[in-house]
Amino acid sequence: MKKTLVAIAGIALALTVAAPIAAAPYPSKPLEIMVSNKPGSGWDALARAVNVTLEKEKLYPQPMAVTNKEGGGGTVGFIYTLSQAKNDYFILPFSPPLLIKTIDTTLQGSYKDILPLAMLTTDYECVVVKADSPFKNLKELLDALKKDPGTYKFAGGSSPGSMDHLSFLKIAQAYGIDPSRLIYVAFSGGGEAMTTLLGGNVAFLSTDTGTVKGQLEAGTVRVLGISAGVRRPGAFKDVPTVKEAAGVNVTFDVWRGMFAAPGMSKEAQAWWAATFKKMVTTATWKDQLEKNVWSDGYMAQADFAKFLDADYLTFKDIMVKVGLISK
Repeated sequence: MKKTLVAIAGIALALTVAAPIAAAPYPSKPLEIMVSNKPGSGWDALARAVNVTLEKEKLYPQPMAVTNKEGGGGTVGFIYTLSQAKNDYFILPFSPPLLIKTIDTTLQGSYKDILPLAMLTTDYECVVVKADSPFKNLKELLDALKKDPGTYKFAGGSSPGSMDHLSFLKIAQAYGIDPSRLIYVAFSGGGEAMTTLLGGNVAFLSTDTGTVKGQLEAGTVRVLGISAGVRRPGAFKDVPTVKEAAGVNVTFDVWRGMFAAPGMSKEAQAWWAATFKKMVTTATWKDQLEKNVWSDGYMAQADFAKFLDADYLTFKDIMVKVGLISK
């Protein structure tokens, strides 16, 4: 009898050991949405818009938190992202600086080191002056810069060679101004750059629509031109495109998308692909687009990856043309 009981116990133990515990279906843990810049930046705005939408639409069934790891124009956050390899509960926003800093080698890595999940929005760059500026339109400003490029400093909320800087260099070059002679004052966020403009320490500002909107509505600034192909609605309805304002056919799209750390599981990637596809159709997300003056730029994972490769080459060509890198 004892031998029988021992045998039964042994079989039961063997079955217990042999039967693996089923993994909880994804997602089963809290999510970190990490921003490689300060609160209030464009990346931060996108992260919080995603957080709000996922929460209000009940698309992510676990707690979520937005964290900020600023520094180095996104480099600090990028390095942290690499340390999160195989973490299925970590996503982050990025935009053109991911490609630009790969090209100029300041990223300490490549855009190919992290996983694209979906492109979500398109934003645009603005040329902005104080409301009492002597420059009433973009052509007047460009004519003054063409006469003496080093006379008027301009600010932006990103590092030299990044999108705030690069977008205006593209306009200047198209207008016949030597971009290498322009004086750019870099800040770690659009808010700081705007404060510098309002304090009268620079002649104009190059930054995204989200940074400008509140001040434009308050009447403290005037937007001389926007880098979109057509005029934007809402607060920007009376702002001319660069082509309208200066006669040069220049556009500059600021795409923003969500990424994951390297090694995210196929299961998690598939879940996010389906979730982002659903998220962009919701009323909450459409409200976020309107609130932030963003265009719907949704692009699924595979198409986004191809887009990044093509945009990398586009930025490399621009940076060579304006003298920021050599061939």
